[in-house]
Amino acid sequence: MAVIRDTIPVGIIVRRTPGVTRWAAWSWRVSALLPGAGPADWRELRREGDAVEFHAATMTLELFSSDTQGYVVSLASKTPCLYVVLSEDDSADAKLPWKPELLTASAFEGQGYAESGEGLVERVPMPLPLISFVRDFVQAHHVEEEFAKRKRDRKRVDLVEDGKGDARIRQLSDVYRAPRPIRGDVH
Repeated sequence: MAVIRDTIPVGIIVRRTPGVTRWAAWSWRVSALLPGAGPADWRELRREGDAVEFHAATMTLELFSSDTQGYVVSLASKTPCLYVVLSEDDSADAKLPWKPELLTASAFEGQGYAESGEGLVERVPMPLPLISFVRDFVQAHHVEEEFAKRKRDRKRVDLVEDGKGDARIRQLSDVYRAPRPIRGDVH
């Protein structure tokens, strides 16, 4: 079966605010998404005192018919979200310390990046047009997989006493006993 793919450009809006600790001068978070946005490279959108919002980049949201289960989970959450992954930008021509790396609608893929601990992973609420885009794709291409419970074999595994030491070595006492102190040891 061929994998079906659909795409839409999405602008990534990043908000920079002053840090709340002395160890971090700035706090960065993805604050919004712009469906159908044009190209951008850290273009300043709005400034409120020290807080600044940037159109960091426009990325392509790709949906694949093979990943619809992850999209179903995202859509079923209390607030449907996309996951945005920002990685540290150490290049010499970097304007700011982060660069958008990934945009996904799959809750499974987003969770995988969040658990890795690398970069900054943000759950960003989907605007209504993106909810409609993902929902329509899922309705057109999702195939519910039937759960197949694994059947046990009938072999009785409790009749063999495996795991009680090496069978080649004769053991006269209980292998689970606590070791006795050696003579002369003071506890």
